[in-house]
Amino acid sequence: MTGAPTSEFPEGSWASSPGNRRSMQSNKGRDTKPELALRRAAHALGLRYRVSKRPIRDIRRTADLVFTRARIAVFLDGCFWHVCPEHFTVSRTNPEYWAEKAEKNRARDRQTDRLLQEAGWAVLRVWEHEDPHQAAARLKDLYDRRVAAQGDKGVR
Repeated sequence: MTGAPTSEFPEGSWASSPGNRRSMQSNKGRDTKPELALRRAAHALGLRYRVSKRPIRDIRRTADLVFTRARIAVFLDGCFWHVCPEHFTVSRTNPEYWAEKAEKNRARDRQTDRLLQEAGWAVLRVWEHEDPHQAAARLKDLYDRRVAAQGDKGVR
């Protein structure tokens, strides 16, 4: 069973316990509750998008929502993984490892934003705790401004 949580605890695992290992293995990469709520709210505003797609094929970064013609990449960031200023807490177990991991994630996020912006993309980051309707309204505003700037060429 590839990818399924397991009670096995292989030697050399980075997890501090079998329970932590199972918990981390069960984290979803897409279609999380906050992501689905944001997608529903954006769709209700008439926005159509691609899900879990690389905005730039040659750059190995996947955005949660992508508006290809308007060139908008939306990332829904988890509070723990992306160091939310309101909700991030340092792990009590293996804190050095997780602090380093969190800082690498933040650096990668900044690099992703820079690479996309240099390529002409707008980047919108949404925290998982944000109200999905408010985030979708911000997205709609950004989308409308991008479309207007392009001279409404039927961009969707």
